[in-house]
Amino acid sequence: MTSTDLPLAAGSPFVRLIAGSIAAMERIPYAVLGLAARVFPAAVFWRSGQTKVSGFEVTDSAIALFREEYQLPVIDPVIAAHLAAFAEHFFPILLVIGLASRFAALALLVMTAVIEIFVFPDAWPIHGVWATCFLLVIARGPGPLSLDHLIKRHVF
Repeated sequence: MTSTDLPLAAGSPFVRLIAGSIAAMERIPYAVLGLAARVFPAAVFWRSGQTKVSGFEVTDSAIALFREEYQLPVIDPVIAAHLAAFAEHFFPILLVIGLASRFAALALLVMTAVIEIFVFPDAWPIHGVWATCFLLVIARGPGPLSLDHLIKRHVF
């Protein structure tokens, strides 16, 4: 048996297959990654925001949720419900269209931390996924499929 017959030997068909697969994965454009990192967690926050409003009004049930279940320290439940409803609509819109994306992602990362620390501390795996998406956008930007990218191309 020669060294090239071994599955993990350099130049073996198996190693070439793995190397080719990795090379293909490395060609996934950041446009796709950045868009996914913006859209999917934005949808989660948007849907949560929709449960807090009826038309343009924050519902009594949303306020009751902040008063009885969430019980955030320092902030009044009525104010917290209104702020959360606003943030869960405003920042996801910015993320999806890719405008002020890094700041929108930062705002939602802070909200995620508040939710994790004060509301649902056992949901850290889900919050970790959201945080990872937000950190990607914060660190690398929204990608070329964004208004931020268009503005940067025309301003700088």
